Amino acid sequence: MSISGMRPKDIRPAPAEIKCKGFRFLITDRPSDQTISSYIQELKKHNVASVVRVCEPSYKIEELKEAGIAVYDLEYNDGTFPPNDITEEWFQVLKKQFHDNPEACVAVHCVAGLGRAPVMVALALIELGLKYEEAVELIREKRRGAINSKQLGYLQKYRPKSRLKLKNGHKNSCCIQ
Repeated sequence: MSISGMRPKDIRPAPAEIKCKGFRFLITDRPSDQTISSYIQELKKHNVASVVRVCEPSYKIEELKEAGIAVYDLEYNDGTFPPNDITEEWFQVLKKQFHDNPEACVAVHCVAGLGRAPVMVALALIELGLKYEEAVELIREKRRGAINSKQLGYLQKYRPKSRLKLKNGHKNSCCIQ
């Protein structure tokens, strides 16, 4: 055990905010019913209006809804990449979110925030014009070890379909905060 009393496997990366061309994403690990209050505080710091769960539901969402945060369930299998229907729903969520509230951030989480959630953000970054290598590098700057080889192969083959058309006035750079 470490000094803090946590086992090394319990230590997960801090939430990573990624901005690209006016879009904002927050990659996190999964909260629990015990940590939902502090999770909501973190979401509010980043002006999150929507949470996308890409893992199995394991906490109640009432407190998120009471805080004005929408929750979308787009679950798919751990260690893999999203099926087409999940990808389509992801882009529908993003278009709605950024149309309704362009200044807000979309949070996405899986269990540890290292596989499924980073893949979803990488897809959005590719749609916004980044090459898959650039998208992965940007995510891995804050989420070391994110995206496994199977997921990387999927992103390499992924071809953007202009699903996230840029709005006037959006910046052309991408960064991590």
